[in-house]
Amino acid sequence: MTLVAGVDSSTQSCKVVIRDADTGAVVRTGRATHPTGTEVPPDAWWAALLAAVSDAGGLDDVAALSIGGQQHGMVVLDAGGRVIRDALLWNDTRSGPAAAQLITEFGAAELAARTGLVPVASFTITKLRWLRDAEPENAARVAAVALPHDWLTWRLRGYGPAGESALGPVLDDLTTDRSDASGTGYWSPASGEYDRELLVAGLGHEAVLPRVLDAHDSPGVSVAHSGIPAGLVLGAGAGDNAAAGLGLDARSGDVVVSIGTSGTVFAVTDAPTVDPSGSVAGFADAGGAFLPLVATLNAARILDAVARLLAVDHDELGRLALAAEPGADGLVLQPYFEGERTPNLPGATATLFGLTLASTTREGLARAAIEGMLCALADGLDAIERLGVTASRVLIIGGAAQNPAVAAIAAQVFPVPVEVPEPGEYVALGAAAQAAWALTGVRPSWPVAVTSSPARDARPVIRAQYAAHAL
Repeated sequence: MTLVAGVDSSTQSCKVVIRDADTGAVVRTGRATHPTGTEVPPDAWWAALLAAVSDAGGLDDVAALSIGGQQHGMVVLDAGGRVIRDALLWNDTRSGPAAAQLITEFGAAELAARTGLVPVASFTITKLRWLRDAEPENAARVAAVALPHDWLTWRLRGYGPAGESALGPVLDDLTTDRSDASGTGYWSPASGEYDRELLVAGLGHEAVLPRVLDAHDSPGVSVAHSGIPAGLVLGAGAGDNAAAGLGLDARSGDVVVSIGTSGTVFAVTDAPTVDPSGSVAGFADAGGAFLPLVATLNAARILDAVARLLAVDHDELGRLALAAEPGADGLVLQPYFEGERTPNLPGATATLFGLTLASTTREGLARAAIEGMLCALADGLDAIERLGVTASRVLIIGGAAQNPAVAAIAAQVFPVPVEVPEPGEYVALGAAAQAAWALTGVRPSWPVAVTSSPARDARPVIRAQYAAHAL
């Protein structure tokens, strides 16, 4: 049996999944936590990777490994390969004014045409502009800019500061992949090239950027580290959403709705997309195609908040919701509990509409919470379809997807068939698929089990009510 490993180096933790390269079956797993906060020393990711590998039983019997990682994080290195400051993560919003400056300087339509993106505080280019203005001494030291999975792959290959690595600080050997490069704001999915003018507009000067690999390429092999054997074939790596798409074996026509702390809606398309409004980010995927994506700040935590208010667990919240009629007797939750990214309303708060003596019930509030969460995500699908994308099915993943009420109400909200795959660490599963691809030269097509396929049950009242209260 040939084994391959996939890593999900996410915001909260590092997960390792080891799979049979022939069947895709999961053989064993491991996990370690990451520090909290929106800026983190990259060494913490390295320590967590080693701990998660150990928790998974090691890699001595594994042939290949690839890393899926949180997108957009800013890792800045000096000429000696040392990390200059803690990495700013995707969810660090201090660069919001920098995003506005870049849009003023270049124009939203021009930026979208050049990179597929209109800058928001998540993207790497805005963090570099913040660094340029807020920490000019640190900015002046930057010799190379990497993303989280780039840096981890570089370290696995034996590179890093002198005295801390086998091969030293060879910055020109940094590598990345199309999916993660497409989230920087200075790389074009359409041309496959870096936009150096935009890099300089962000950082203030030129710097080394990772070489962009195709999905099936390998940057090389691992060097022996504590718990890491030498000679592992390494995959190109991927951004987290793109890796999840690969783990689901998503193809053209598939739309993935991920319900985590935040929410994402993304499609796999054969051609790049451009949205000058900025609602849809035109990313690349991890399979050689493209990945138009909408992100929301509020998703599963909407259900967390309402479950706390009702003093119930998520199972009971679902039972209450299904006891109410579709539309919750006119009760509508606009779920912007901590602002929103799509639509771009950072200062918004949640609002409950339609309170009457009849609608103010525990069942109605539970139903309004699930309907509000799903309507916000369905608005994301609408935004993607307005760009000419055709959806044939929606795959719903994330912990909340396993709630029967979420699946049933999704079949009432989304305009195409809904499927709920079995629970899984899809980012790490996709990274393992990429490792197998790098090892064998053939993209695997491993089966993905589906736990629920609710019948279409269109209830237009749900979205009509929600739309009536749109900001």
